[in-house]
Amino acid sequence: MKKLLALLIALMTVLLCSCSSGGETIRFGAAGTGGIYNEAANSIKSIADADGTLKIETKTTAGSAANVRLLSQNYLDAAIVQSDIAHDAFNGENNFEKSGSLDGYSAVVGMFTEACHIVVRKDSDINSVDDLLGKTVSIGEEESGSELNAKQILSAYGLNSKMVKEKNLNYADAAKQLQNGEIDAAFFTLGLNATVVEELSKQCDIKLIGIDDAAVKKLKNTYSYIDCKIPKNTYNGQSDEVGTVAVKAVLIVNDRLSVEQVKKLTQLVFDNAQELQLTVSADVDITLEKAVEGVKIPFHKGAAEYYSERGITVKTAG
Repeated sequence: MKKLLALLIALMTVLLCSCSSGGETIRFGAAGTGGIYNEAANSIKSIADADGTLKIETKTTAGSAANVRLLSQNYLDAAIVQSDIAHDAFNGENNFEKSGSLDGYSAVVGMFTEACHIVVRKDSDINSVDDLLGKTVSIGEEESGSELNAKQILSAYGLNSKMVKEKNLNYADAAKQLQNGEIDAAFFTLGLNATVVEELSKQCDIKLIGIDDAAVKKLKNTYSYIDCKIPKNTYNGQSDEVGTVAVKAVLIVNDRLSVEQVKKLTQLVFDNAQELQLTVSADVDITLEKAVEGVKIPFHKGAAEYYSERGITVKTAG
C-alpha cells in the first residue's frame, strides 16, 4: 500500500511539473475571430510551426480581461493583452479592485498600439460621445478590453449602463448589427487599420467619433491611456483625423513557462517582426527599445535574459 501511495505521489508530481512548465505545447489565448489579437496569435503560431522550435496551440477567448484571468488560473500559457488591463489586474486596481489582484503572469514584448475606435453609421445623428445617451451601443465582448475601455470612456462623459443600452457583442456581430441598424454605435479597441473596421467601412458608410480633450485628460489621469490620433484616410471614407486614446498590446506569458521556452518565444517574435507586420493588420513596430516601453508589469526571466544579452535591463518578478 505504501509503495502504491508513493507511486501515485510520484506520478502526481510529474503531472504537476508538466503543467507548471506549460508542457510541450504553449496554449496561446487568441481572443475573438476578426480581431488583431487573433491575427497576431495565429501568425506567431504559423511562424513557430515553420520554425519548429516551439509548439503553439491557439485558443479562442473573449479578450484581454479573460486572458489575464485564464493565465492566472493556469488555463493559458501565453496571450496578447492590453497593457492597462495587465497592469490593473496585476495590481488589483480600477476594474479589478473588487476581485483583487491576479498574478502568475509576466511580460515578454510590447507589440503595437491599440486605439479606442467609436464607430457609427455616417447617416447617424451621433456626433459625440454625449450623443450616445439613450442609444444602443456594443461595448465589446464580456471580459474583453474593449468592454472595459468602453465603460471607462462612457463614464468619463457621465454615462452609465442606465443611460446607454449596452450590448456585449464580438467584433463580427457588432459590425453586422451596426451595418443593419440594429445598434447605433460600437466600441472597438484595436490597432489602426483594423480589418473589422475597414471591412465595415466598405459595407456601409461610417464615421468615427472622437474623444474631446477634457475626457482624454480625465482618462489619462485615471487609467493607463496615451494620446492617439487616427489619421485621416485610415478607413474608407474617413476624411478627417480623429482624436482618441490608446493602449499598448503586450505579449504576456504564464510564469510557469521555463526560461528556455520564453527566451525562444521572445527571439521568435523579434526574428520574425517583419513577417508579423505583413500578416497582422496593425502597425507592428517591434524594436528592442519600443518593445519595453509602456510595459508596466515585470518581465519573465526568459525575456529578460534575451534583452540582457542585447544590453537592455528590464524588471523581473521576484
